[in-house]
Amino acid sequence: MSFLTNDKLTIVGAAGMIGSNMVQTAAMMRLTPNICLYDPFTRGLEGVVEEMRHCGFEGVNFTFSTDVKEAFTGTKYMISSGGAPRKDGMTREDLLKGNAEIAAQLGKNIKLYCPGLKHLTVIFNPADITGLVALIYSGLKPSQVTTLAALDSTRLQSELAKHFGVDQSSVTGARTYGGHGEQMAVFASTAKVGDKLLTDLIGTPSLTNEEWSELKKRVTKGGANIIKLRGRSSFQSPAYTSVEMIRAAMGGEEFRWPSGCYVNDHEFGHIMMAMETTLDTNGVSYGEVKGSESEIEELKQSYGHLVKLRDEVISMGIIPSIDQWSSVNSNL
Repeated sequence: MSFLTNDKLTIVGAAGMIGSNMVQTAAMMRLTPNICLYDPFTRGLEGVVEEMRHCGFEGVNFTFSTDVKEAFTGTKYMISSGGAPRKDGMTREDLLKGNAEIAAQLGKNIKLYCPGLKHLTVIFNPADITGLVALIYSGLKPSQVTTLAALDSTRLQSELAKHFGVDQSSVTGARTYGGHGEQMAVFASTAKVGDKLLTDLIGTPSLTNEEWSELKKRVTKGGANIIKLRGRSSFQSPAYTSVEMIRAAMGGEEFRWPSGCYVNDHEFGHIMMAMETTLDTNGVSYGEVKGSESEIEELKQSYGHLVKLRDEVISMGIIPSIDQWSSVNSNL
């Protein structure tokens, strides 16, 4: 069985639940025979490697290290879940300071040990901000860094499918944009249920305005609901969708969902947020988000929330002021 590439893929935070699931998913997808696991937690890391060996994946060479230099050297693709997880009652923003500091160190380590990295996907919360911080310090181009945003759109697809009692795959165009948090913008105008536009169904007996409002709330609180149901934050869904992202960057199957990416245009500036994106071997690029006036207004509000978080991280001294970013990363 062939692999997509022979390039080194490093999973950061591999001893954790998300990380270990990413390792297994990457091996099952046959992305590369060269998978490196990095985590400072020695016993947990060794346990994951043993489990992967016990899977008996044909042709896959799992290497591992608690030494960042050893793990990162020669890496061409990287996914990092290496931050603190969210616990019951916490918002993604509650993790801001500690995880932003971890992201800053991640970026510095990339610049130092694997400046030839082709693509980085950051998935630890708050992902829009941690991805931005990592980008600034990594020296990478904006096209080379993505963050996890797909979960919000898959949760919208799931909620619509449950509501209408249809197969999940028959709900198409389910999209959320902006921040990966409860201030995300949930779009109706892009979605279809079977061959019917979602906008034609909202406000009818099959989906009243009140039901739509409640459904949107369930989407924005999808991650919190997993914590309540399972006693821990999501790990299978972020692992799977993030590996799908790196697969697309490696030249594999097209990524079907929005990605978080660096946005700097006439409307939204110096921020990482979910957009309608193309992700392939050229990296990530985004196009114009189209929606109703109220949806675009929601997107602007979500952007405003991210700007506040970004400015908070600046005030903490974790990243410099925007006018100094280019002196840290010449690609910005």
